[in-house]
Amino acid sequence: MIPEQFIQELLNRVDVVNVVDKSVPLKKAGANFSACCPFHNEKSPSFTVSPTKQFYHCFGCGAHGTAISFLMEYNGLSFVESIHDLASQVGLTVPQEELTPAARETEKKNKTIKVCLQEALQQAAQYYKAELRKSPRAIEYLKARGLSGVIAAKFQVGYAPAGWRSLQAIFPDYDNEVLNTAGLVVENEQGKRYDRFRDRIMFPIHNQKGEVIGFGGRVINPEDTPKYYNSPETPLFQKGHELYGLFIARRAIRDAGRVLVVEGYMDVVALAQYGIDYAVAALGTATTPFHIA
Repeated sequence: MIPEQFIQELLNRVDVVNVVDKSVPLKKAGANFSACCPFHNEKSPSFTVSPTKQFYHCFGCGAHGTAISFLMEYNGLSFVESIHDLASQVGLTVPQEELTPAARETEKKNKTIKVCLQEALQQAAQYYKAELRKSPRAIEYLKARGLSGVIAAKFQVGYAPAGWRSLQAIFPDYDNEVLNTAGLVVENEQGKRYDRFRDRIMFPIHNQKGEVIGFGGRVINPEDTPKYYNSPETPLFQKGHELYGLFIARRAIRDAGRVLVVEGYMDVVALAQYGIDYAVAALGTATTPFHIA
């Protein structure tokens, strides 16, 4: 738990005006600053930020809070993530709860694993995007579904080649355990490895920071099964906690004041093609309390 004393010191060090202005351009309005509210759609500014009270408030929708709550609401960060973000901006180190040496070592190892997984998934996403440009068949499939290159690029859509070990082109150490933990490869009973996703249109799944945490793959050949195939659960990805397209749709959801939950990735992308940018998809599960939160 982060000490309350540190949180107060942090709020004394940061300026809520600067924090908000980085995301929402503010204009001076008397002793305060104002803008159109980023949390609901409006034409006349009702959102004010007070440098003396270090507080923001919207007279239209009632949104209010400190620099911490602004990052949570606007950037979709957790409370702890917001604390760390602000602390890094003003050069403060967030005090850690006193851990035993064993617990400290475990925490360090877990952080290292997550960084390695993140790097591997990001590399894979870039590879799949590059492979899409090389595959006329995959491009034609997307065009037939009514998708433009602009929308495909917006959602970082890619293509996993049909080869059994195509990822070896970017991961020479194909036996590295990180690839298995990240869900990029599968091992059979004989211990032989092969790519999990083959001959599929690839949809990167992002967390609330915009980091790739998994993939969804859709078949091109209608005879292949299953039609949709997700990454397995990993230290980064729990499908019951995530919504496909949420990171990209956050601003549109705020502006529209609503969210449309659809069945699959292609539904989200197809709706975006027609200007409906506030759609998200559950990842093969029923809606959970985590989704609603």
